[in-house]
Amino acid sequence: MALKLHGLMPILATPFDSTGALDRAGLRRLVEFELASGVDGVAVFGMASEGFALTTEERRMILDDVVEVVDGHVPVIAGVNGTSTATSIEQALLAQDGGADALMVLPPFMVKPPAASLIDFYGDVADATSLSVMVQDAPGVTGVAMTPALIAELALLDGVDSVKVESPPTAPKVGAVVDAITDPAFAVLGGQNAQFCLEEYARGAVGTMPACEFPDLLGPVLADFVAGRVDDARAAFRRMLPLVLIGLQGGIAWAVHKEILVARGIIEHATVRYPAAGLDAGSRAAVHVVLDELALPPLPVAVRV
Repeated sequence: MALKLHGLMPILATPFDSTGALDRAGLRRLVEFELASGVDGVAVFGMASEGFALTTEERRMILDDVVEVVDGHVPVIAGVNGTSTATSIEQALLAQDGGADALMVLPPFMVKPPAASLIDFYGDVADATSLSVMVQDAPGVTGVAMTPALIAELALLDGVDSVKVESPPTAPKVGAVVDAITDPAFAVLGGQNAQFCLEEYARGAVGTMPACEFPDLLGPVLADFVAGRVDDARAAFRRMLPLVLIGLQGGIAWAVHKEILVARGIIEHATVRYPAAGLDAGSRAAVHVVLDELALPPLPVAVRV
């Protein structure tokens, strides 16, 4: 039976210590925070994870820690960002062997593939693994555009069960994809740090995959919206929107996510790896203005540093 991905599934940051080495204790606390916040899944090796800066051995260690802490309570989704079919399958099999439940697969992006060839690419990746495959439609990152009609064709492939739409404007794209899909079990999800998640849900999305620093705030918003308490959902989302938007700054988004996690007492260092950039003093101050205005609730004792 295909895995049913839905709801709030944050992309985990990858904590590093002050020297830039992997901070496995911080990662485990981060996963505990996500679970305590009631998420419906967690993802590793996405863009917000600095997946582009991780070694193969680090990917193994990260997946080991996340799978162990999650302990089957929610799905673990592993990002695949290979530059070819061969490297993508290699990453997919590594994720399968490491205990992931699903794959979030970018198309090859260094050499831009013709759109029609993506059917073969995703079919080959899906055939090589027993895991559910999510198509990641992120042309801002890859430069590879996917039309709703193409995504509908990909949805017919065995093992391809979902899509994450990150092609602005995302809400209309979500609606067009939902209309084009013939299988009601195929999951359409949003991204882009959930900035338009309510509009995406209104157009038929069944989940969102933002960064990981505010699941305790966003989870109740989505629950209210799905339950029909739309006004409550929109009011709560407006309150947290500055936190969403400040994490959407190109080049420094990774450092923003980590600065917030440090301020919330979840990880100890906001270290990022090149080519991600750290925060200058003004940007760091701006993050803390947003946090001070929100006056966030205390964290569960179990996940405090």
